[in-house]
Amino acid sequence: MKIYLDYNASTPIDPKVVEAMLPYLREYYGNPSSGHWLGKQGKNAIEKARNQVASLIGAKPNEIIFTSGGSESNNQALKGIAFANNEKGNHIITSIIEHPAIINPCKYLETKGFKVTYVGVDEFGRVNPRDIEKAITDETILISIMHANNETGTIQPIAEIGKIARKNNICFHTDAAQSVGKIQIKVKELNADLLSIAGHKFYAPKGIGALYIKEGTKIESLIHGASHEMGKRAGTENTASIVGLGEAGEIAEKTMNKYNKKIQRLRNQLHKKLVETTETKLNGHPTKRLPNTLNLSFEGVDTTELLPRLRNIALSTGSACHDRIKEPSKVLTEMGIPKELALGAIRFSLGKFTKKHEIDYVTKEIKIQIAKLH
Repeated sequence: MKIYLDYNASTPIDPKVVEAMLPYLREYYGNPSSGHWLGKQGKNAIEKARNQVASLIGAKPNEIIFTSGGSESNNQALKGIAFANNEKGNHIITSIIEHPAIINPCKYLETKGFKVTYVGVDEFGRVNPRDIEKAITDETILISIMHANNETGTIQPIAEIGKIARKNNICFHTDAAQSVGKIQIKVKELNADLLSIAGHKFYAPKGIGALYIKEGTKIESLIHGASHEMGKRAGTENTASIVGLGEAGEIAEKTMNKYNKKIQRLRNQLHKKLVETTETKLNGHPTKRLPNTLNLSFEGVDTTELLPRLRNIALSTGSACHDRIKEPSKVLTEMGIPKELALGAIRFSLGKFTKKHEIDYVTKEIKIQIAKLH
């Protein structure tokens, strides 16, 4: 039996999404920018997908541009806002626990004369909006805070932070790669000017994403060329994957509430069984977190030794982007978790295809292997 509990790293493609994509891989292969009938088939499909993604987050279709994924969306948001608005100031505010797709563009911008403030988090991994407010200066042009953390699932007070940004006339971006398609998100409620989306986090293909850019936002392009994506992102569109993203968005909008109840129930059962099995510590907020995510530290266990023993179970010690480095997760250490506990952390991330018998198997297997390690 092989069990996948690493949905925060990537999800399988929904069969309905594959079905929607197939005609654009086999039959409708024309360039969407071409004026003939075959090109128009692709163009119409892209615009349908744009409407589907816009509906998912409560945006206008002309506020959605398609990208290659979350990393590109984040780079477009940060660099695009920074370079388009540097005559107003050169200060950016973000958090210390952001994904590398935010941290590294910020480090790059620091080499170009921008100043970045990295605010800390509390023991649950949450940013205090007051810390954001205190960090604002006359030079601040952008605030970027992730919506939900990829390792702990902790959800940030984005609407409150967005309100602070709006009050101070500062552009506000949120990396919502881990939350779009998993929980209800509406950009107006979040007070967001920009929002990043990654398709492979909610049953669409890898290599496709989107960036919400509020109408009227002054932003520079990241990729220059022809006038694709309303002049904001050059390059012939990846029609089949865009169709897949749109279909995944529509499915999520219709079904996420139903699946979330099931997923959260299974996650809580997993937590309860593991607590009964061995000494554990919950990492992240007990309630303000994604319904599919459980990050636990196993006391006295180094998970780099435990995970190889769980050969048939796909799990993560944190972000898949730095899985091979035997260092405690920076997210966890910034939350004040001691190094030895951070090294004993496992992220369980469930999805809509997770079954109850898989949860039973995982808890039993972890109990056996921890006993062997001890």
